[in-house]
Amino acid sequence: MQPVSNMPRAVLRAVTTVMADIDDTITSEGRLPAASYAALERLHDAGLHVALITGRPAGWCDMIARFWPVSGVVGENGAFCFAHDAENKTMRRIYAASAEDRRAAREKMAHIARRALREVPGCAVAADQAYRETDLAIDFREDVPPLDLAAAERIKAICEQEGAVAKISSIHVNCWFGEHDKLSMARVLARDVLGFDLEKERDKVIYCGDSPNDAPMFAFFPNACGVANVADFPGRIETPPSWVASQRGGAGFVEIAEAILRAQGE
Repeated sequence: MQPVSNMPRAVLRAVTTVMADIDDTITSEGRLPAASYAALERLHDAGLHVALITGRPAGWCDMIARFWPVSGVVGENGAFCFAHDAENKTMRRIYAASAEDRRAAREKMAHIARRALREVPGCAVAADQAYRETDLAIDFREDVPPLDLAAAERIKAICEQEGAVAKISSIHVNCWFGEHDKLSMARVLARDVLGFDLEKERDKVIYCGDSPNDAPMFAFFPNACGVANVADFPGRIETPPSWVASQRGGAGFVEIAEAILRAQGE
């Protein structure tokens, strides 16, 4: 990983789209700093596509798509994307799985939750689970006394033993049934909402993230950026980002956004 400050100006000037994780990428210590929101707004107002790619639930994503300065939101680790058309007052919702498959998956995830709570003391079903449509989030350090990464790995193993896909974020272990991930739905968002081919335009996209569940995005985008807290997961991010900010969380995201805006202003 190279410092964001070393990223070539030509690369930054060519950026058309900024995609970012939410937790511990644009947030800091569980809060959204005013500077992070202002950075999103400045990028949006500069004419860039801004999309958030998160593990957070559908209920949150609906609100974000409506009220934040974004072009769209991918939620629940790639289960869907939402995009709000303010002019026509409509919300576009695209899902990776059918309604029937989502219902069947919820029954299997209830069993996984019972196992995790029984076998990994101290974890809990995430407080935002009631607002989720497609995945299960097990909290290991958001609203519970922090557990170590070994506990998160045990939760992940339980999910995988039950046939689910599982990813560790900075606060939750998320699991789901299906082949979708952040990258697969980001492709759909780019094609069906933003109007471009992600494969052909990947050099013009900067993705910002912080944790192991961002690895598919880090691997795909040659100019992916991590905030400084990617260092909290040594050896656990299958493919690290090419570039890293000097600061953690929201401050790191602001650092990346300012580098883009400064270069484009030149």
